[in-house]
Amino acid sequence: MPELSNEKYRGLTYPWGRSNPPEARTPFEVADGVWWVRFPMPMSLDHINIWLLEEEDGWTVVDTCLAMPEAKAIWEDLCSEFMGGKPINRVICTHMHPDHIGLAGWLCDRFDCELWMTREEYLMCQLMASYTGKEAPAEALKFYRSAGYEDDQIDEYQRRFGAFGSMISPIPHKFTRLTDRETLTIGGRYWQVIVGAGHSPEHACLYCPALKLLIAGDQVLPRITPNVSVFPTEPDGNPLAEWMDSNARLLRILPNDLLVLPAHQTPFTGLHVRVNQIIDSHRIDLQSIYDYLAEPKRVVDCFPSLFTREIGPQLIGLATGETLANLNLLLHRGNISRTRDSEGVHWYVQNPDARYLDTDDNIPAAT
Repeated sequence: MPELSNEKYRGLTYPWGRSNPPEARTPFEVADGVWWVRFPMPMSLDHINIWLLEEEDGWTVVDTCLAMPEAKAIWEDLCSEFMGGKPINRVICTHMHPDHIGLAGWLCDRFDCELWMTREEYLMCQLMASYTGKEAPAEALKFYRSAGYEDDQIDEYQRRFGAFGSMISPIPHKFTRLTDRETLTIGGRYWQVIVGAGHSPEHACLYCPALKLLIAGDQVLPRITPNVSVFPTEPDGNPLAEWMDSNARLLRILPNDLLVLPAHQTPFTGLHVRVNQIIDSHRIDLQSIYDYLAEPKRVVDCFPSLFTREIGPQLIGLATGETLANLNLLLHRGNISRTRDSEGVHWYVQNPDARYLDTDDNIPAAT
């Protein structure tokens, strides 16, 4: 089991260390009635942290893991042993990504309980699941060709299209809506819903003032920055601006002395330091990609300005979405221009008279 160490690293403090999580299937109490369970996943991000909130008559669970037999087995063990036969009363999903919502439908069916999440996340999940078994739409192929994809890359995208549904169990046809700044009562304590955007449409965090903790989902992670992407469904969207605004808002409305419970890696304190680090990392990326566009370039040409590793078939989708998020923000601000050639490919170039300057004075500088 994790031991208290208060390890300090890059301005954050990790009460149980940076790399000492509980063993899979083994709950660990991080605060009164709040339990941490780590579920393994078969991918480069090889785990997700699930949070169990104990109530007098049952449990509230936050996030669920991917829909896979190994995760179901962990849930069955938890319910029959650790959870003492008390039922799961509700499943809260911070957002609609498969590692978070994957087993929500199965758990709700298994325990006849309710799904709680924000409306945009629920509807987006239903939309993504509806693509299962279908061919990629023409608009999506046009979107990736405009980014500079070659024929083999388009073929690979078509092959992977619709995979979302294979990673989740069917979600319920009804849900209970979470709204920003709404207050819930869980385990006899007040929990406030804090909504952010950018990484996903309407991501929900849970803040408990009495326990001084924040269940952060993917909104604030200690050592990695969540992917912020543009997708074919909204090709001119500006999610990075939403992400920056959401993080600046966290600095205004949440205290710094919270224990942050992230969906990945390990709990930490130093919320304001970490949020400022995330904001500054995006500022650096925006400056980098602006400088890189002294000559016209396609989306795929811009990868070296943002990523140090080679972008292969497994990463090109995420890299494309994240690069476009930076480009679209600069487009919206007028720092760069975009043209389309006769092949439908977009080319981006900086506007020298509109040099990139971050004028968001409401975002404090990193400390």
